[in-house]
Amino acid sequence: MSDIDIRITGRAGRITLTRNKALNALSYDMCMAVDAALKAWADNDAVDLVVMDAEGEKAFCAGGDIAELYQTGTSGDYDYGRRFWRDEYRMNARIFEYPKPVVSFLQGFVMGGGVGLGCHGTHRIVGDSTKIAMPEVGIGLIPDVGGTLMLALAPGRLGEYLGLTGARMSAADAIYAGFADHYIPEARWPELIAELEQSGRADQLVDAAEIAPEGRLEALRDTIDHSFSGETLGPILTTLDQDSSAFAEETLKTLRRNAPLSMACTVELLHRLRLGTMGIRKALELEYRFTHRAMEKGDLLEGIRAQIIDKDRQPKWQYADRDVPATAVSQMLMPLATQTLQFEEENT
Repeated sequence: MSDIDIRITGRAGRITLTRNKALNALSYDMCMAVDAALKAWADNDAVDLVVMDAEGEKAFCAGGDIAELYQTGTSGDYDYGRRFWRDEYRMNARIFEYPKPVVSFLQGFVMGGGVGLGCHGTHRIVGDSTKIAMPEVGIGLIPDVGGTLMLALAPGRLGEYLGLTGARMSAADAIYAGFADHYIPEARWPELIAELEQSGRADQLVDAAEIAPEGRLEALRDTIDHSFSGETLGPILTTLDQDSSAFAEETLKTLRRNAPLSMACTVELLHRLRLGTMGIRKALELEYRFTHRAMEKGDLLEGIRAQIIDKDRQPKWQYADRDVPATAVSQMLMPLATQTLQFEEENT
């Protein structure tokens, strides 16, 4: 497949995204190729670890390929998207639960589906160009691919802030928020990958790690915790609206562009995960409740239209006044009964 290069080199299973002209956006076929390789390598004694990287300087993976979702969804075919998400989420869980080390080198943009691919492994390496974000609410989706678990586990209310604004994290920010493990200058990555392939051991990554250039999230922590302390979207917006600071003004400007229903559901998902027993499968199952309904009952098709089809940046959201009823959130997140996300291991 020209979009992805999967092979075994030395002691390492190697996955390289090669769709750099499209910022390595994940297609359904790419997801399935990754999943098949991980399954094959799990019991292969010749493979000691998995190493993921990507061609190009701009992005490890800037997200999922959403153009096809729009084409199928606008024709009334919701099954393609549901199958994509269902199978992608199974792949995300496989990475999170993998029995061998999974090392990812995350340059440039790492967004949406790229987070699901690159940020669930055991050794997540970031550099000076890294920009990690979960900006899905901007197109009428929610942070998914297991992103809600990472957001729920982030310190304080950083999860709400990152999930509702789609703010981009630098290397230091990503490490602080729990999306990455080690900062290593990108010039060293080729030699480190070669060492990983030869040795099959990830120990040297800890020794190679350096202190990342200072980020911004840690210094904003108290402000973020105060601003995003509300239990639902409404109180968060009210707190920001009553704050005359530059932070509140800029944050509100961002939130006013995003889909209100998606933001309200994101807050609810993070709170549900924190209240229960947090785990990757629970997070993905809750996320799938939303994505299963996203085209038919949510704002996803309108968000994609405004963002990448017509590019008018003028989406007509449901609940444009940002007063999202609790019933609307409940309807998007209620159990799916027979359509509940199942994981392959449970079906065999």
